[in-house]
Amino acid sequence: MSTHTLSGILPPQLWWQAIGHPGDDVPTLIFTDAALPRIVVAWCAGAALGLAGVLLQAALRNPMADTTTLGTGSGAYLALAACSIYAPTFLEHGQGWVALAGSVTAGAIVLAIGRGVGFTPITVILAGLTLNLLCGSLGAALTILNHETLNALFVWQGGSLAQNGWGGAATLAPLVALGGMVCALVARPLAILDLGDEHARAVGIPAGLIRLLATGLAIALGAFTVSAVGVIGFIGLAAGHLARHTGARTLTQRLLWAPAIGAALLWLIDQIVQQAGVLRSGLPTGSAAALLGAPLLLWIMMRLRHVEVAPPRGVPEDGFRTRRPFAIAGLLVGLLGTIYVLALVFGRNADGWGLLSPATAPDVLIWRAPRVGAALAAGVLLAVAGTVMQRMTGNPMASPEMLGVSSGAALGVIALLYVLPGFHRPAMMLAAFAGAAGTLGVVVAVNWRWHVAPERLLLAGVALATLFGGIAAVMLMGGDPRTAMLLAWMSGSTYWATASDASTAIALALATLLAAMLSFRWLELLPLGATARSLGVDAPRSRLVLLAIAAAATASATLVVGPLSFVGLMAPHIAQRLGMRRALHQLVAAAAIGGSLLLTADWAGRTLLFPWQMPAGLVSAVFGGPLFLLLLLGRR
Repeated sequence: MSTHTLSGILPPQLWWQAIGHPGDDVPTLIFTDAALPRIVVAWCAGAALGLAGVLLQAALRNPMADTTTLGTGSGAYLALAACSIYAPTFLEHGQGWVALAGSVTAGAIVLAIGRGVGFTPITVILAGLTLNLLCGSLGAALTILNHETLNALFVWQGGSLAQNGWGGAATLAPLVALGGMVCALVARPLAILDLGDEHARAVGIPAGLIRLLATGLAIALGAFTVSAVGVIGFIGLAAGHLARHTGARTLTQRLLWAPAIGAALLWLIDQIVQQAGVLRSGLPTGSAAALLGAPLLLWIMMRLRHVEVAPPRGVPEDGFRTRRPFAIAGLLVGLLGTIYVLALVFGRNADGWGLLSPATAPDVLIWRAPRVGAALAAGVLLAVAGTVMQRMTGNPMASPEMLGVSSGAALGVIALLYVLPGFHRPAMMLAAFAGAAGTLGVVVAVNWRWHVAPERLLLAGVALATLFGGIAAVMLMGGDPRTAMLLAWMSGSTYWATASDASTAIALALATLLAAMLSFRWLELLPLGATARSLGVDAPRSRLVLLAIAAAATASATLVVGPLSFVGLMAPHIAQRLGMRRALHQLVAAAAIGGSLLLTADWAGRTLLFPWQMPAGLVSAVFGGPLFLLLLLGRR
């Protein structure tokens, strides 16, 4: 394929002449300064990522570890994006060092979380993928505030191998060579670590130092790769496992084979992208790589026999249990009403802060009231879904976003673009529910063998969300004029909510809240695990019903504010902190809190940066991501 690509640029009989004596004609310049460097950079970047993946998998004893799943690549991207906008002087000393600082910060966060639970695989992966979502949200915020750099940031984040000279290859090639030499020194002690830290210390190997050195080298390889070509996901994950399944049984063999496989894999993906012609629409190679990595993550998960974040502990009992739950619920509902009224009448305009005047209220409320009502309903829907998932799994880390249903609903709406010429609300509703239901079916099918095990359920949802994100990126690169509206909707915008949308969303919120309240017995007993079965609860069937409620609530909210929000994670925990321990009490309180949170996020996004606006889902994600990481950090 490379020969075919290069032949289209310059006849083969002129290749050696172009390499030995470059001319100044356009075909020769493209051949020597764009096409050939692109191939070499694909080799170097693939080798670096393959080596980094094997190092992380060995150091953390985690078969799913990779610079993507640990979030270090996204940390590097965010650091580079922020510096390019707000502190470009830091880039004068080289992008690699800025990327390294971002990767080290992200890696330190994930490792601090994983250390508390013995680096169990799913805890580390959930922390890393959540960090990916958080960095993506912050990157989207930077893009909205600096829209003139939208295209460059979007393509770069997707991982573009396009080259203009040999600078990228000159940076990556020595790095890969240096990484190989360091690996030769740590291969044997790293292999002994696989037998356990106690065994390593017994033979005189400093386990902590070796693990830190291997992890640091992997993070550096990933960071400099991001600085050269952007974020390219899952190549390290794929290379390590392909090496194992093609006969590389020992760590030394995998350290030798994985870089070669990573280089060949990225080279192949890039050639397919070019041969398919999608490059003309701007599809980065990294987005295509994500389409491979997410199914691989699912396959690896299905082959693992033991995957637990921590022993099931039921609903956490930290804090206190209130003796007046109805009084607190009433106060929360009252607070929701107050915030709703303030969101309608108080804000910011060209004259500053103030209340709506009677003269301007009719003209303003006709536009503001629908989006405020839609934000309220979406907050309630997400809170109900989050409460149901956390109660159902007995896992305080569960949230609607982690189920992947939001991303499935979004993908259904995007796919609708290729069927109908315009935005039709009933069709969008059906497409979103079809995507959500399909996602739910896949998640349940993947986990049915383990009786819908909570931790596998979460990881399957995150993997599907990643896969759907890659597919959506491919579909959105087609240049459709409705792409701008879809991108705003996917970031959690209520800009285009109508009165009909708001009333429908409110009706759906009330219906799902009622359905969840009628299921309160299951929600009380399922966190008890085996005790629930002894009390006559059919756990798999009840979980399926509750999953359907959570999926319906999440899909409905996605239609209103898009797939990006952490309200479903935050609201149930705030309700518990207020002493609402019983399922029925927590549902009502969380619904009021969720509505208040998303109303506040919508109001903040609409007013704080006036005249610019920030989508409500994006605002809530920026604050919800750190909360989720803190929850993971607290599971010790």
